Amino acid sequence: MHQEDQALRADIYALLAALLRDAPNAELLELLRTLETDPQQQNDLQLGWQMLQMAAQRATPEQLADEYLPLFIGIGQGEVTPFASWYLTGSIMEAPLIELRRDLKLLGFERTEEHKEPEDHIAALCEVMSLLIQQGASEERQATFFHRHLAPWAEALCKDIQQASSAVFYQAVATLALAFFQHEKITLKQKPEEPQAVKLFSPAH
Repeated sequence: MHQEDQALRADIYALLAALLRDAPNAELLELLRTLETDPQQQNDLQLGWQMLQMAAQRATPEQLADEYLPLFIGIGQGEVTPFASWYLTGSIMEAPLIELRRDLKLLGFERTEEHKEPEDHIAALCEVMSLLIQQGASEERQATFFHRHLAPWAEALCKDIQQASSAVFYQAVATLALAFFQHEKITLKQKPEEPQAVKLFSPAH
């Protein structure tokens, strides 16, 4: 994979991590408003970028903070619950988190004090993928982490965000994320000997 492609993938993962961890501030929103998109390209990923740019142009940081809260946090629980354990078992802080913590330790990653949520939050997983790419991890190592900790549930989360009543700006974020994760499944081919994705528990439906 070319170095430019790797850098772009790392940047997209980092962007998704920032958008899914918290509502974007004015600086990030302005960056999204000025994205360079190619209207001649007709594919799901390009559509996601165009939707995100248009959504950013219509939004303010205050509106997005008001949107993020009921969507992801709520009173006790948001409209969607962006944790791997929730999607794979129906509860948070379950076996997928334990397995993730084991793999993160082997990779040399640990949670920082500033991040209070469990490590299987979608933003944290995107951040790990970005760091793996930036650190020059092999494609095999990237593929193993992606297929073990993101592929089994991330697309279902994106589809739930797209359908959530609280989501407006985040419908565009989810459209981009869904297209990107689907592209990653092709980019990071899963080896036959690797464990297959576990059956998805979908508490949202």
